[in-house]
Amino acid sequence: MKNFLQPGLKFEFKFKVPENKTVPYLYPESPEFQAMPKVLATGFMVGLFEWTCIQAINPHIDWHREQTVGIDLKLNHIAATPPGLTVTVNVKLEEVEGRKLVFSIVADDGIDKISEGTHERFIINAAKFNAKMATKINSK
Repeated sequence: MKNFLQPGLKFEFKFKVPENKTVPYLYPESPEFQAMPKVLATGFMVGLFEWTCIQAINPHIDWHREQTVGIDLKLNHIAATPPGLTVTVNVKLEEVEGRKLVFSIVADDGIDKISEGTHERFIINAAKFNAKMATKINSK
């Protein structure tokens, strides 16, 4: 981790919602999801927020050797977004506690605020993390 990583870092990311990020695509094997409206799925929204935080932080860590993993989410999903609208995600790094990073998040679709909340990520050594996961897989 580079020593200039400080609270206050801001980042904005825009993503035009395609049909394949709507609820029926979340778990195609789920008949319940298949019957639901084609709006941005909360699961894909969470992934979009993680992606935004990753993009915000990567210039400030030794990417690829260091990476970040999500460890906590506290979000709402207060408005539906149909395909074709662009979601704008704004994140701000609120806290740096060692290798733990705390972000605030606000997102809108150009018409409504769709979500706000917080997301925590942890900076990892990718090689060590992957070795630990390999051990876990091999212990099955």
